[in-house]
Amino acid sequence: MPPSFPPVPCRAARRPLLSRRRLAAAAAAALAGGCSVLPERPYVETRRFTLSPRRPGGAAAPGGAGRKVLLLRLVRAAPGLEQRGLRTLRPDGSVQVDFYNEWAAPPAELAEEAIRRWLSESGLFAAVTSPGSRAEADLVLEIELTALQAEIRADGRGVARAALAGVLLDRGGRVLAQLTPRGEAALPRDAAPDGGTGGGSPPPERVAAAAEAALGEALAALERGLARFAS
Repeated sequence: MPPSFPPVPCRAARRPLLSRRRLAAAAAAALAGGCSVLPERPYVETRRFTLSPRRPGGAAAPGGAGRKVLLLRLVRAAPGLEQRGLRTLRPDGSVQVDFYNEWAAPPAELAEEAIRRWLSESGLFAAVTSPGSRAEADLVLEIELTALQAEIRADGRGVARAALAGVLLDRGGRVLAQLTPRGEAALPRDAAPDGGTGGGSPPPERVAAAAEAALGEALAALERGLARFAS
């Protein structure tokens, strides 16, 4: 029978276990003392902006209501525009989405409300209705929001752009017109604090105000495109 020897404890195998125990004990002591082992981040409050362009003068266009009823279907959002954060296109072609400064609701929802109000105040139609309305529509408008962002050029100049893509149908579903209204509004020269080199961001309140003005320009173009079908 071969000789037997007493087991020898493996110190190398025990050290990692002891080290883990010491680290866990140290972390528990730090937390019990009110200290955090994680780096602290300052709280940043989210700011929300409205998107409510108003007609020039804030009143309906003269001439009274038209005779036709327009059904405005739900406005869709192009890819990337589902997010509520303000969008800025940098000179290097990258898109920055600001998650701490955002629209008060998804941009397409705010654009739909703005389109409905704008066309209702235009005087072109007897009514502008929503899906589910019992009113019989003479015209149907389908719209997609395709752009709503600030764009900073390499020279530091910047503009806000808004764009829509729409199809106007008659009550039988026949296409009457395809519409691509667009609008833009200039950002102040100093909107890019780094001079447009790509490292800074325009002040969010200026981005929001310029985007709202650009959408107003697009809605004015949409109104002009619909005018000849309203009578």
